[in-house]
Amino acid sequence: MTGIKLPGDWIRGITIKQPWAACILAGAKTIENRPRAWSWRGWMLLHAGQQTDRAALRLPLVAHTIRGRDLAVGAVIGVARLAGCHQDPDGSPPCTEWAQSGLWHLEVADVQALVLPIPARGQLGLWKPTEDLIAQVLQQLPGLRP
Repeated sequence: MTGIKLPGDWIRGITIKQPWAACILAGAKTIENRPRAWSWRGWMLLHAGQQTDRAALRLPLVAHTIRGRDLAVGAVIGVARLAGCHQDPDGSPPCTEWAQSGLWHLEVADVQALVLPIPARGQLGLWKPTEDLIAQVLQQLPGLRP
């Protein structure tokens, strides 16, 4: 079965606090900061966690990016492709204005928003969504495939 992707094996979920999830969905934030490297490459459900980073709401970069956007929580709000993972070399400038020094940067591409958020429970780290959740996402994004 090498090389064959079983149902659900082609996609994972990532839970991100608001407003950071909305910044990714807006297309402005092209990296997600994490404490360790991830080997997964492929499609991810963007899940807005239950918690909101209130301090981040006051950052000008964030406030400008999310202006006029709903900040759904506890729901899948879109999909994106995890294209890579890197860490900025010591002493070099950050790869983007969203990058945090000393952390790993998940490179996010091909972001697609869902029209209607899908209530769901997330998890820490990369998680495997249920077949039902994938089916609900595919109802809104029928062209999404491995």
